Amino acid sequence: MADVQNVSKAELEERAYEALRKVVDPEIGLNIVELGLVRDLEIDDDNVHLVMILTTPFCPYGPQLLEQSRRTVEQALGRPTTIEMGSEMWDPSMMEEGAGADWGLF
Repeated sequence: MADVQNVSKAELEERAYEALRKVVDPEIGLNIVELGLVRDLEIDDDNVHLVMILTTPFCPYGPQLLEQSRRTVEQALGRPTTIEMGSEMWDPSMMEEGAGADWGLF
């Protein structure tokens, strides 16, 4: 776990997103940041709250992806992290630019 005591919130956010790029949706093969599944990240002095959506509400890997994402942020930032599943419906337009090229979407 990296030292995060005297680090700006912007740097903490960057570290969190960098760590989340290692969480890959096993069915699609892209990470959750590329897919646009991370919808909000709130970093406070003593905790972190992450809001995520899934590509489909019936994603068989949903619980695993949510927990893996929560643990990943918690380990990267050294702060207790909670996760919330957002109600927003995923759409391919939420993907990072260029991430859908392999799918022929963009």
